[in-house]
Amino acid sequence: MLEEVERWLSTRSWSVTDRPLHQILAAKQRTGQTVSVVLPALNEEETVGDIVAIIRHDLMQQVPLVDEIVVVDSGSTDRTSAVASSAGARVVHRDEILPRLPAVPGKGEVLWRSLLVTSGDIVCFIDADLKEFSSDFVSGIVGPLLTDPGIDLVKGMYDRPLAGATGQGGRVTELMARPLLNMHWPQLAGFVQPLGGEYAARRSLLEQLPFPVGYGVELGMLVDALHLVGLDALAQVDVGVRKHRHQDGQALGRMAAAIYRTAQLRLARGHLIRPSLTQFERGEDGFEPRTYSVDTEERPPMAEIAEYAERKAA
Repeated sequence: MLEEVERWLSTRSWSVTDRPLHQILAAKQRTGQTVSVVLPALNEEETVGDIVAIIRHDLMQQVPLVDEIVVVDSGSTDRTSAVASSAGARVVHRDEILPRLPAVPGKGEVLWRSLLVTSGDIVCFIDADLKEFSSDFVSGIVGPLLTDPGIDLVKGMYDRPLAGATGQGGRVTELMARPLLNMHWPQLAGFVQPLGGEYAARRSLLEQLPFPVGYGVELGMLVDALHLVGLDALAQVDVGVRKHRHQDGQALGRMAAAIYRTAQLRLARGHLIRPSLTQFERGEDGFEPRTYSVDTEERPPMAEIAEYAERKAA
C-alpha cells in the first residue's frame, strides 16, 4: 500500500463515535450549513418508509441535523411513493425533474437530477433498500463535512453480511472495483466500500462532477473527486453493519460491466467497441443468450445545466 494511503487511513478514516452528535450539531449551528438527505428509490415499499421515519424522528424531530428528506422515485410500480410520503419525505418523481431532458434508467440519473430538487449545502445519499437502518448512517457521514471545512466527500464503510457470514457482501466491490482502483487509482485503495450507496458530499463538489447514469456512478464520482479536490478532501466513516436486499449473480454481472465501462472511460476517455454484455440462462432448449446494453451515457456537471444556474441565481 502506498505510504500516502497509509497516512490517509490514519487521518481520514473514522468511526461514527469519533464525532458525538452534540459536536456535529454545534458545528452545524456555527457554520449555518444545511443538510439534504436523498433516497433514490425503485420499488422499495418494504423498506423506504422505515428509513425515512427513523431519519425524520432522530435527526429532524429530536435534533435539528437534517433540513429535508427527499425520495426520488425512478418509476416504481408499487407503493414506494405513498409509503415514503406517509413517513414524512417529500417525494419527487424522476421524470418531473428537468423534463426537457428525457430521463434514462439508472441510479446515477436519479442522483444527478436530485441536485435540482434539493437545497442543502451538504447532500447525503442513502439507498432505499436498507434493513435494520440506523440514523448513524446519516450523522456519521455528514459529521466530518460539518466539522472539517477541508473535507468534501465522505463514504460510509461497514460490514456487509451475506447469508449470515460477515465480510461476504460487496461481491462486485471485491471482484471488480477494488482490483480496478488498486491497479489504476492506488490512492483510492484505502476505501473499504468504494461502491457503497451511503455517502455525503458538499453541493459545491457534486455540481462540478459528471454523473454516470447507471451503476458506475459511485466509482466514477470517487475517481473524479480525487482528481478534482485531492485525496485529503476525501474521507470514510465506519457506521457499523449494512443489511440490504442482495441481487443475483447475473444482475451483479451487469453491474460489474457498467463499473468497468466507467473506469475505462476515465482511463482513456475513449469508447467501448461493443457496449453490451451477453449472459446465459438455461431455457427449454438449453442455455439461451441474453444480451444487455451497458450504460454508455453520462450526465454533465450540474453546474453546466441552465435550469440549475437559474435556480442558484434566484
